[in-house]
Amino acid sequence: MRRAKLSVIGAGNVGATCAHWAAAKELADVVLLDIPDKEGVAKGKALDLLCAAPMERFDANVIGTSDYADTADSDVVILTAGLPRKPGMSRDDLIATNVKIVRSVSEQVAKHSPNAILIVVSNPLDAMVYTAWKASGFPTHRILGQAGCLDVARFRAFIAMELGVSIEDIQALLLGGHGDDMVPLPRYTSVHGIPVSQLLSKERIDACVDRAKVGGGEIVKLMGTSAYYAPASGSVQMAEAIIKDKKRILPCAAYCEDEFGVAPGKKGEGYFVGVPCVLGRNGMERVVEIELDGDEKTLMDESISHVKDLVGIVRTTFPDLA
Repeated sequence: MRRAKLSVIGAGNVGATCAHWAAAKELADVVLLDIPDKEGVAKGKALDLLCAAPMERFDANVIGTSDYADTADSDVVILTAGLPRKPGMSRDDLIATNVKIVRSVSEQVAKHSPNAILIVVSNPLDAMVYTAWKASGFPTHRILGQAGCLDVARFRAFIAMELGVSIEDIQALLLGGHGDDMVPLPRYTSVHGIPVSQLLSKERIDACVDRAKVGGGEIVKLMGTSAYYAPASGSVQMAEAIIKDKKRILPCAAYCEDEFGVAPGKKGEGYFVGVPCVLGRNGMERVVEIELDGDEKTLMDESISHVKDLVGIVRTTFPDLA
């Protein structure tokens, strides 16, 4: 039986950690790719990871390269390439540079792995998923953005820290764009089935919500660069659901039109927005719509509006991607 093939584009912190998580899970054979100037880094990290296999007891081939031919026929491609955030930078500041990178990578992915499912991690996430869609020409169900898995994980971690309980018992949901205007949903958050509102005051829940919203910025201030352990874990969580056809419901940046009122009645003019969706071998198999109250709907509409603004910048700056 053929082992699945996973290619990770970008051998920086996020990309290398994606390769680490995926190999350790024996999820797939892994190709770690970076630009020719950084081919040594990609090959070195891949070799280092492969040498850990006897100790960690995983059977997965790992190679590093700068040649897209080595990624041919990948089942899933995780795109992490792009300029990382530095202190004082917003995700939006990265648009001009990262659109060029993501467009180039997406074109190569489409050329060498025309049937792959593409998971985008590069920031600003919502604009980069749109860019990958336009540049690759892939159908929308095979383009996804990794945001919600990370955001939910942060929210769950902060709730668990606040309560002093196992992270495994926290279930939560977030919607909307990736960034400060994401839409946490405490009403859909529980601790082993117990509504979190019965265990924490509104003030403490709001504090966890606020920390989740700026969780990435908090790490940038501490380390001087973007987070990578959790973003990589979220990406591999999505890849695993796809490769193993698990039909998991995970929050991802997925293409929406009528769903959640993103672009009602505008066929082919939707946007990639953070929503819960079912992930399986076909990629994004369906969006799961949930009921929102008035305040939640207002926040969701605001978040969708910001996603549209980001995409508008891409379309204006790069008319060929409109």
